[in-house]
Amino acid sequence: MTSWSHRAGLDQREFCWASTDYSPSWTSVIYHVQPLICLLRSHDDITYESIAKAFDLPLTLHDAAFARMKAISKPHPSQPDFSWDKPSAALEAKKRMIILPYDKSRDDSDQVLFVDESLWVPIAVVNGNVHILPGVPRLFEKLLEGLKPSLMPRLSDPEGKGVTRMFFATPLAESAVAEYLTELQKKVSGKGIKVGSYPRWGKAWNTVTLVGREPEYMESLVEEVEAGVQGKRVNKEDEGLDGDKA
Repeated sequence: MTSWSHRAGLDQREFCWASTDYSPSWTSVIYHVQPLICLLRSHDDITYESIAKAFDLPLTLHDAAFARMKAISKPHPSQPDFSWDKPSAALEAKKRMIILPYDKSRDDSDQVLFVDESLWVPIAVVNGNVHILPGVPRLFEKLLEGLKPSLMPRLSDPEGKGVTRMFFATPLAESAVAEYLTELQKKVSGKGIKVGSYPRWGKAWNTVTLVGREPEYMESLVEEVEAGVQGKRVNKEDEGLDGDKA
């Protein structure tokens, strides 16, 4: 999600974790709305129900999504007797995945997005900006990429072309640079610069990043950051101290 946001030119402001069951924590969804919120749901959670309750919306079986499901989805080998026309627990479980929060005052095409022709899975959109995606990594990544074309017109800087990214390879563990990076973040926050640290499993180096829109100021920090992380600036995020790749 972080990598995709950077490529799309989105500025991530906050991650909020809310329990699956509806609780007061869901109010953060309402009061901390951003241009894009992606909520991961799983097969057995009640994300749709909780979001519907948070936004005071009814839950509705979406006919077009159900039609796509029947056309594209294949019964599991363990369910040889499954029928789309015969009531069963399996059928109800499938329907549950497309019983969506629905606002009759908004256009259907703005609330239920089908961004990949090979998938029946929709992206449910609530309040115009809360996007609900599946928690299955493969589906999440595919749908997120499919969402990009409809999102681009809403951004002031599509593709993040006005964003400067700097990468530093460091031989130190994340815990060893944490204190310095915390102080660095405090120093550069006023300039809108984000400091990040990413481990490289199995490598002798980790990556530190600076992301912002003040290239001249960021260039002035290079020597300081190299000293602070005992590393060096590199050209790509996956580039190591000796030019090797993650």
